[in-house]
Amino acid sequence: MQLSSENILFIGSFLLLLSVFAGKTSYKFGIPILLFFLGVGMLAGSEGIGKIQFDDPKLTQFIGIIALNVILFSGGLGTKWKNVKPVLWPGVALSTFGVLITAFIVGAYVYLITQLTFLESFLVGSIISSTDAASVFSILRSSKLNLKYKLKPILELESGSNDPMAYFLTVSIIGLILNPGQNALLIIPLFFQQFIVGGLVGVIFGYGGKYIINRIRLDYEGLSPVLVISLVYLCFSIANSLNGNGFLSVYLFAVILGNQNYIHKNQIISFFDGLAWLMQIVLFLTLGLLVYPSNLLLIIVIGLGISMFQIFLARPLSVFLSLLFFKIPRNAKYYISWVGLRGAVPIVFATYPLIAGIEKAHLIFDIVYFISLISLLLQGSTLSFISKMLRVSYNEDVNLKTITTESIEKYKNSVKSKYTEYYITSDSQIIGKQIVDIKLPDDIVIAVIKRNKDFIIADGHTVINMHDILMVFSDTTPDSKIREIFRTSGR
Repeated sequence: MQLSSENILFIGSFLLLLSVFAGKTSYKFGIPILLFFLGVGMLAGSEGIGKIQFDDPKLTQFIGIIALNVILFSGGLGTKWKNVKPVLWPGVALSTFGVLITAFIVGAYVYLITQLTFLESFLVGSIISSTDAASVFSILRSSKLNLKYKLKPILELESGSNDPMAYFLTVSIIGLILNPGQNALLIIPLFFQQFIVGGLVGVIFGYGGKYIINRIRLDYEGLSPVLVISLVYLCFSIANSLNGNGFLSVYLFAVILGNQNYIHKNQIISFFDGLAWLMQIVLFLTLGLLVYPSNLLLIIVIGLGISMFQIFLARPLSVFLSLLFFKIPRNAKYYISWVGLRGAVPIVFATYPLIAGIEKAHLIFDIVYFISLISLLLQGSTLSFISKMLRVSYNEDVNLKTITTESIEKYKNSVKSKYTEYYITSDSQIIGKQIVDIKLPDDIVIAVIKRNKDFIIADGHTVINMHDILMVFSDTTPDSKIREIFRTSGR
C-alpha cells in the first residue's frame, strides 16, 4: 500500500480509536499496550497484511525525537520532588553508572558471540543500556501497582534520566567508528560539556518557564499548553545547539516546572498526559512499520541469547553494583532489575547508525529491535506477577485508605474536602497578590471569591483585594495554617 494523505488519515484515526479501547483492556490480558502498537505497526508494514511501504530511518528518527521530548516532559511534570528527593542518589547512580556498566557488559558479550568488532559490539551495548521512559512511565502509571520501598519514584527517575547517558554513549561510539584515528579520551571533556550545558539549560527553562507562563496573559486559555510545547522544543534545540544534552535539559525543565505553582497547571499536565499517549502510539507504530520481520527471524538465536543475557545477568549486575552503597532491600533490587524495560528509546537510537552509514547498521538495528520486543513481552507483561512474587507490592485496599490525601483539585467536590470562607482584612499579607504568587499547599484550592455583591471564579491571575471573601476547599491542611498564610480569620 502506498501512503497518501487520505489513507494516512483513515488508518491513523482508526488506530487511535482502537488505542482508546486497547488501553482500557490490554492489562486485563497482561499485555503492555505499547507492545500491541509495535505489533500493529509490523502487521501494517511491507511484510504484513497492510503492505505499507515505509523505509525511512531519517523520518523515523525525527518522529522519535519529537515524541521522546513530549514523553520525557510529561513524565517529568508528573514527578513529585517530595517523592524523588529521598531516592535521588540511587536514581542518579542507576542512570549513570548503571548505564555504563550495562553498556560494557552487554558490549563484551556481543563481541564474544558475534562477528561484530569491539566498537560495533559496544555500540549495541550503548544503544540498549538505558531503560525506556515511554515503556516504564506508561506501564507503571497504568498498571496500578502499589510498590513498597519507594520503588516507583526510583524507577521513574531512572527511566527519565538515563536516556541522556545512553544517547551520549551511542553518538560518541558512532563518532569513533567513523573516525578510527580519533583519540577515545576526547569523549571525556565532551561528556562533561554535554551534561553541564544540558543541565544548566534545563534549570534555566524550569524556573524561567514558570515566569513566562505566569506573566504572559493569553487571550485564550487553550493557548497555555501550546506555549509550553514551544518552550519544550526550544529548550531541546538550544541545549543541542550549545553542544549540550537536549534530553537531559527537557527532563530537568519538566521536573522543576512540575514542582512549582503556575497558571493552568492541571490543564497543562492533563494535556501533556494525553499528548504523551498520542506520541507513544505514533512512535511505536512508526517503529513497527520500519522493521522487516523476516530480518528478525534471521537473528533469532543471537537475539535471544543477548536478550536473556541482558535481562538475567547484565541488568541485575549493573543494578546491584550501582546500588552497592545504598540501603535498599535485596528483593527491591531484584525488582528494579526486572523493570529494566527496553522499548522505543533503544530502537530510535538504533536509527543513528543507519543514518551514519555504518557498515553493519542494519544488523545492529535488527538486534536492538528484537531485544526490545523480548523485553516488552517478557518483562513488561509480568511486572505485577513479579512484584507479588518478590513481595514488593501492597494489597489494593491499602492504597484506597490514602487516596483522599492526593491533589484536592481532583476531589474538591467530594464530601471529604473541607469548605471554609476566609475574610481578607486590611492587614492581610496577600492583598494585591495574584493567586499564583501565593505559596499555597497542594491540597488548598481557592475556588470562588465573593467581592462586594459579585462572585468571581478564581484563577491564577486573580488579584486578592481587601474585604474579599475567599471560598476555600482544603483537605489535610489545618485551619490555623491557612489563616497564617492569609493572615486573616476564618468565617
